[in-house]
Amino acid sequence: MKKLFTAVILLLGSAMSCYAQGKGGIDSGDTAWMLISMALVALMTPAGLTLFYGGLTTRKSVLNTIGMSYVSFCVATVVWVIVGYSIAFGEGNAIWGGLDHFMLRNIPVDSVSGTIPTLLFVGFQGTFAAIAVAIVSGSIIERVKFSTWLIFSGLWVALVYCPIAHWVWGGGFLSNHGELDFAGGTVIHINAGISGLLIALFIGKRKYHDNHTNKPASLKLMILGSALLWFGWFGFNGGSQLAADGIAANALLVTNVAACIGGLTWMIIEWNREERKPTLLGSASGVVSGLVAITPAAGFVDVTGALIIGLFGAVVGYIGVVRIKSILGYDDTLDAFGIHGLVGIFGAIATGLLANPDINFGTGLFYGNPIQVWHQTKAVLVTMAYASIASIVLFKITSLLTKGGRVHEELEDQGMDTGYHGESSINVEMD
Repeated sequence: MKKLFTAVILLLGSAMSCYAQGKGGIDSGDTAWMLISMALVALMTPAGLTLFYGGLTTRKSVLNTIGMSYVSFCVATVVWVIVGYSIAFGEGNAIWGGLDHFMLRNIPVDSVSGTIPTLLFVGFQGTFAAIAVAIVSGSIIERVKFSTWLIFSGLWVALVYCPIAHWVWGGGFLSNHGELDFAGGTVIHINAGISGLLIALFIGKRKYHDNHTNKPASLKLMILGSALLWFGWFGFNGGSQLAADGIAANALLVTNVAACIGGLTWMIIEWNREERKPTLLGSASGVVSGLVAITPAAGFVDVTGALIIGLFGAVVGYIGVVRIKSILGYDDTLDAFGIHGLVGIFGAIATGLLANPDINFGTGLFYGNPIQVWHQTKAVLVTMAYASIASIVLFKITSLLTKGGRVHEELEDQGMDTGYHGESSINVEMD
C-alpha cells in the first residue's frame, strides 16, 4: 500500500510538472515573460528611438529622422525572417550560420528553444537587429538619401549585424573563446556606433556643420523618447536571459540602477562645467549612456558593479560627445558613436573587470580571472574592424546603386522634411 501511495504521488508530481512546462518542454512562465520582453524591445525602435532622435535633430528634418528609424524597423524585420535569423543562429560553423533556416525553414510552430517557442526566440532576436541598424542612422541623418538608407539598412542587417551576432550569440568563435555579452554591447552598440562613425566620415559633414549650432527640435520629444527607451530596455536586458528567473530579475535591477546613476552623473558634470546649468538633455544623455554601458554586463554584475558601470559610462559618454567630437571635428549628427560606440566599448571591457561569479557563470578580473579582460578586448577589436570595413564597402555599393548616397546641397538648405518627403512635422495654417 505504501509503495502504491508513493507511486501515485510520483505520478501526480510528474503530471503537474508536465502541465507546468507545457508541450515540448515549454515553460509557460518563461514564455509569458519573453512575449512581454519582445513587445518591450519592439517598442524601443518605432516609438522610443524615433522620438529620441526626432527630438534631437533640427526642426526642418524631424520627420526624415523619425522615418529613417521607423522604416529601419520594417526593413530589418523583413530581412531577419528571410535570411537574418539563419545567418545569425543557424548551425553553420564558427564564422557563418548558413541558410538552413532561410525563410524560417525547418522551424515548425511547435519547435522549442530552451523553455520557449523557437518562433518567439526568432521574434525577440529580430527586434535587436532592428534597433541596431536604427542606431546607425543617428550618425548620418540630414544628408543621406532615403533610398540609399533603405537599401543600405537591409544589407547592413544581413551582412554586418548577423555575422557578428553569430560570432557572439550563435555559437561562433567569439563566444567559444569566452567573450561575455549578455544583451548586446558588442553585437549592437559597438557595432552600430562604429558603423555610423565610419559612414559619417565617408559621406562628409553637413553643409553648415562648422558654422551653425543646431538646436534640438523638441526637448519634450527627446525626453519622451528616452523614457520609452528606458522602459523598453527592461525587456532588452531582462529578456536576454530567456527565462523568468533570478538572473533576469538581477538584470532588470542593475539596468535601472545604471541608468539612474548615469543620468545623475552627466547632469552633475555639466552643472560644474560649461554654463554651470543642469540640463534635461544632459540628464537624458547620461541615462542612455548608463543603459548602453550596462547592456553587456546586466546578467553578470551585481548592484555595486552597476553603480560603477553606470557612473563611468556617463563619464565616457560625456567625454565622447562633448570633448572628443569637438577636438576631432567629425559630424556624427546625433552622437551614435559617442553614446553607443565609445560607451559600448567601455561597457564590454568593464564586464571583463566586474563580472561576478556569484551572479552568473562569468568571472571578471576583480574576482580573480584577468584573462576575461583579454577576451572582452579581443571581441571589441574584432567587432570594430569588421563593422568598419564591411559598413564602408556596403555604403559605397549602395551609393553607386542610388547614384550617390548624399542629397544635393539645395535639399540640405530646404530641409529633408519638406524637400524630400513633402511633409512637415508641424503644419500651421494662417487665416
